[in-house]
Amino acid sequence: MVNAVNTHAPRTNAQLSTGAGFPLPYGATPITNGINFSVYSNHAESATLVLFHRGDDEPFAELSFPTEYRVGNAFTLQVYDVDPASIEYGLRMDGPNDPEHGQRFDNSKILLDPYAKSISGRDAWRGSHPQQDSPAPRRARIVQSNFDWEGDTPLHTPLEDLIIYEMHVRSFTAHPSANVPHPGTYAGVIEKIGYLKELGVNCVELMPIFDFDEWEHWRENPDTGELLVNYWGYSTVGFFAPKAGFAAADAGGEIDELKALVKALHQNGIEVILDVVYNHTGEGNENGPTISFRGIDNQTYYMLTPEGYYYNFSGTGNTFNCNHPVVIQFITDSLRHWVTEYHVDGFRFDLASILARDENGAPLNDPPLLKILAHDPILGKTKLIAEPWDAGGLYHVGGFPSYGRWSEWNGKYRDCVRKYLKGDAGQVEEMIQRLMGSPDLYPDRGALASINFVTAHDGFTLADLVAYNDKHNEANLEDNQDGFSDNNSWNCGVEGDTDDPAILDLRRRQMKNAFTLLMVSRGIPMFLMGDEVARSQKGNNNTYCQDNELNWLDYTAKERNSDIFRFCQRMIEFRKAHPVLRDSYHPRFTDYNEVGVPDMAWFSTEKFETGKPDERLTIAFFLGGAYAKGGLAHDADIIVLMNMHWEDQAFELPKLPFEREWHIAVDTAAPSPDDIADPGQEKPIPQKDKLMLKSRSVVVLIGK
Repeated sequence: MVNAVNTHAPRTNAQLSTGAGFPLPYGATPITNGINFSVYSNHAESATLVLFHRGDDEPFAELSFPTEYRVGNAFTLQVYDVDPASIEYGLRMDGPNDPEHGQRFDNSKILLDPYAKSISGRDAWRGSHPQQDSPAPRRARIVQSNFDWEGDTPLHTPLEDLIIYEMHVRSFTAHPSANVPHPGTYAGVIEKIGYLKELGVNCVELMPIFDFDEWEHWRENPDTGELLVNYWGYSTVGFFAPKAGFAAADAGGEIDELKALVKALHQNGIEVILDVVYNHTGEGNENGPTISFRGIDNQTYYMLTPEGYYYNFSGTGNTFNCNHPVVIQFITDSLRHWVTEYHVDGFRFDLASILARDENGAPLNDPPLLKILAHDPILGKTKLIAEPWDAGGLYHVGGFPSYGRWSEWNGKYRDCVRKYLKGDAGQVEEMIQRLMGSPDLYPDRGALASINFVTAHDGFTLADLVAYNDKHNEANLEDNQDGFSDNNSWNCGVEGDTDDPAILDLRRRQMKNAFTLLMVSRGIPMFLMGDEVARSQKGNNNTYCQDNELNWLDYTAKERNSDIFRFCQRMIEFRKAHPVLRDSYHPRFTDYNEVGVPDMAWFSTEKFETGKPDERLTIAFFLGGAYAKGGLAHDADIIVLMNMHWEDQAFELPKLPFEREWHIAVDTAAPSPDDIADPGQEKPIPQKDKLMLKSRSVVVLIGK
């Protein structure tokens, strides 16, 4: 049954002259003497353009899109003699309100243009505090940017050379210790690029910067009065617009400020990957707000059940209908926009397995969207990274439809490394695979299909991974029911804070162990902001709502944990200096170039052998430096020794030809600064053919 809706009589303004528009591009496009508007809707019967003077609450004109100006399913209109910089606009769409059949039109609501490039309503972070959980009016702005890129282009850093630093724009400089003029902003990040350079990363992966509403589902802690908000931003409102609340600039200035950040990072050799959320929107389920897509063409943009409800493969209330032809075009247009207008280098796709579902939610073997993105000419050199699972149970690790382009967050790497670090039995065979770039998962795609990580925004920080057995998310006010329960963590003997020097020493060693394994593994390493200074979230493994020190980077921790920072910095430097660690191919375990040593070999504590070691807590492998980049580069021979046993273990070492000797580059059991040597200052091992490793430690040797 079709329900009646509130009709809204359009207001007109005789002073505005209009004419037929052109259908592409969608959205608002300045023309010589006005603005062209175009909006798609397959099911709307009529549409109205609602115009506001900047900052006004009430519109000054409402103009119907004449039927004769419609081109196919695109409503078009040109408005003349209007200054684009002086207005904001919205849309009213009229049509059937029949939820059981997927239609939810309501022309009493003013809707946000899906192609809006700048969005009002949340111009200042946590400004305009709502008294109830309702969205602020979100209107599109037209900003004509004349930003001078000064010849900047995406960096196109080879995948094998990437070292990815996952970070939140606000968290990076919101803490007072950041000491920047505009904390929590794009401009603030620019002020701290020197920190990133000092650390040595060459790629930042920015958690969501697409426009979202931080007041979505806000609540107050009754004990502290602290407000919990949508901090992480995985709830997109505008897919073409930067989050204005992350900008120090006035309304509309977020566009150039974000461009300035990308440009400054590029000037310092740092790529920019955006964490993007195309699997759902901020409109929630059938009880959520109508902001944009629901009121423009609900049946097209969302996956709907036969009863008209929303499929929820995202775990957030709705699922974007990603493989509908119109939505494919929308997503492609959005990605192209960020590449062409903002020069970003790549994208990490949240819950990307949803992008491989059909309109009814069934998995596709050959998903049109993923295939189109892989072969799109504008995105041809853009890095594409999938989080290869979703909240509906689809798990694609090792099997994500890649089309020769996609890399994956390797969740199996994370889980196996964590289990091995804490001494779980039976992990050695799998650890061998993970250290080699997971050839069991990516036999044909090579090691660069694997984004290796031990920590990410979801889950414990590195410091908490070695300090907590269980999550402690009480501050989220969800009775500690949110977040992962299976963290594969180990507190080293005491839950949380302790003054026990032995436990503190073990925790530091475990952090260094984890970072070392990450940097010597084939594949692409990624780590979480603050791991380099042992940032703690006090055991909270799901800080999505915490706008406070649980998420913010405290720069004084760099002084307190200077040994951790130095170790991470030098370990990154070590990876960069040794191309044999960054090979993109899987090893063959033979001397196929006849240089006297194999490309790679495994051995145990007892004797050198090329076969796989049996189940134990010790692993060791040899890398032939002559095989760096398949033999195209020259490098030193390297051995990595791992002992996750609670007792010291002796390793027999292979002999080096030409009177060379093994030297200690890394020893996580040694006190700083002896835990990692300065380049060229590596000390020879006491015995040429044997080395004793302390319990729960990693040693890296180089031959020279």
